[in-house]
Amino acid sequence: MSRMDSNDAFSGSRTPGSVNMPSHKFKSRLENGSPATPFSQRSSKFKVQFVLNKDLPDPVINEPLEVISEDDVVRRLRPIEYSDLQVIHMGVKPEKRFMFDRIEAKFNVLEKRIKDFAMIVAKNEGVAVDNQVSVASQERTFVIGMVCCDGEGHLNDKSVLLQGSVEFSSGHRVRLDLHMLGRFSLFPGQIIGVDGHNLSGHCLVASRIVDSIPMPLSEDLFKSHEREPKRQVLDGSTQPLPKKISVNPLSMVIATGPFTTSDNLSYEPLVDLLDFARKKQPNLLLLMGPFIDSEHPQIKQGTVDRTFEEIFAEEVVVRIEEYCEQMGTGARVVLMPSTRDCHHEFVFPQSPFAIKGLKDPEHQVTLLGNPGVFALNELAIGCCTVDVLRHLSSEEASRVPAGVSSDRLARLASHIISQHSFYPLYPAASGLPLDLSRSPESLQLTHLDIFITPSDLSPFVKVLSSSVEGQENSKTLCINPGRLAKGMYGGTFTDLLVNPVQNDQAHQWPENAKASIIRL
Repeated sequence: MSRMDSNDAFSGSRTPGSVNMPSHKFKSRLENGSPATPFSQRSSKFKVQFVLNKDLPDPVINEPLEVISEDDVVRRLRPIEYSDLQVIHMGVKPEKRFMFDRIEAKFNVLEKRIKDFAMIVAKNEGVAVDNQVSVASQERTFVIGMVCCDGEGHLNDKSVLLQGSVEFSSGHRVRLDLHMLGRFSLFPGQIIGVDGHNLSGHCLVASRIVDSIPMPLSEDLFKSHEREPKRQVLDGSTQPLPKKISVNPLSMVIATGPFTTSDNLSYEPLVDLLDFARKKQPNLLLLMGPFIDSEHPQIKQGTVDRTFEEIFAEEVVVRIEEYCEQMGTGARVVLMPSTRDCHHEFVFPQSPFAIKGLKDPEHQVTLLGNPGVFALNELAIGCCTVDVLRHLSSEEASRVPAGVSSDRLARLASHIISQHSFYPLYPAASGLPLDLSRSPESLQLTHLDIFITPSDLSPFVKVLSSSVEGQENSKTLCINPGRLAKGMYGGTFTDLLVNPVQNDQAHQWPENAKASIIRL
C-alpha cells in the first residue's frame, strides 16, 4: 500500500472532540490470504508480568458515548486531554556530518568529563583534586581519574588502571589496588575519585571510592552552555521551563522495537500495540526503534521487495497517522530512532527521523534524536535506544560482600545516572559506531524524573535514588520496557500512569506512579 493509498483510509471530516475507532484496512491486509503466524495463534494476550505501586487505582477508561456506524466500526469517545510536550534536547541536528571523528575531539570529551567531575567533587568533598595519580607520597592522597583496563580482556579487580587528566596528571596511569574495599562496581570509562595511598608511584591502594556526584538541574545545564534557561519548542521558539504543577493524571504507553516478528514483515505486534493504545487512550505513545531492524532475517538476507524507506512509510508511518487521526488532537506520539534502523543514519548519537510527507496537521507527532530529552507537562523524560545496560553488564567488574543481596540491574542503571552520561562506557562496545566529536553535549545527562533505557536484559521498572544539587533526595523512575517482538513471538512493553500530587497527600514522586510491564 502506498502513501497515497493510505489517505483513502480516512474518509469524511472529523467532528471536534470526537475520536474515530480503528478501521479494518490494515487487519484485512494481514488476514486475507495470509497464513496464520505463531504470533497470531498465541493463547494469552496482554498479560501483566509486573506492577510497580500496584495499590494505586487504575485510570478510568472513557466509555463510548454514541454508536454511529454499522457493526460498531466507528464510535465517538471522550477526547484525550491535551498534554504539553516540549523538547528539552532534540539530539543531533540532521545536517550534522559524521565520519569526521578525530583523536583530538575524543581527547577533549574525555578530558572535560574528568575535569567536570573533579570540580563537583572538590565542591562537595572539600578536598584538593589536583593531585597527580602517579606521584609517590607517604601521605594520604585523593585523585580523580578514569577507569581503564590494562589489557584487551574483560575488566577485573586485578586489571584496573586509573588514568588521570592531562591538566593534573599529564594523562599518566597508575594501577589501582582494590583489596581494602569490601564493595565496588567499576567499568572502563567510569570517572571516579579515589582516596588512598600511593607509596611507590606505581600502585594506588584505594581505601574509598567516590563514583557518584550530585546531578545538575536542567537550568544549570543550559547556563553551562551559555544559554538561557529555556527549552526549544518544535517551531524553533523558546519557552520557560515549566513549574512542577500537575492537576490531572498522565498516562503513557512505552514500547521498543523490533515491531515485527522475525518470520515476516507484517508488523503484527505494532498493530496489536496500537489497538491496546486505542483502548487505553494514553496521553503519550512513545515508540523507540528499531523500526526497520537491520538484524531481521529478511533484511539481512536481502529478500524484501521494497526499499527500507517504503517499508517504514507503509508499515509504520501510515499506521501512526491513522492512530493520530482516530484518537483526536489530544493524543501525542514520540518516535525515536535506533542504530539498528537500516533506513536511518546509524552513527550514535543520532539525529531525529526526517519523514517526508508526514500527515500531521495537528502537530501530534514529535521526532526525537537518540538520545533525547523532553518534558511531558511537569515530567522530565530521557530516552536512549542503545543497549547501555547490556554493554555495561559485559564490562563491569564488581565486588559485593558475602551474604549481602544486590540488585544488579539497578546497579547498572545507577551507573548511567551517577556518571551524568547516556553512554558512560569507553571504549564503546564492539558494534556501536560512537562518534564523540559529533555532538558530545547530546550524551550529557541532567536530572530526569523518568529514564527509559531499552535493553535485551530482563524488563524492569525500578526507582533509583540520586543526589541533585539543591535537593536532599531525588528519585528517578528507570524503565526497561523490553522488546515488543522477540523472535516469532511477542515481547513486552510498559503502561505507565502518573497520578497528580496534591499538597495534602503523602504519596510523592514516584510513589504516585503506577507502572506495568505487559507481555504482548
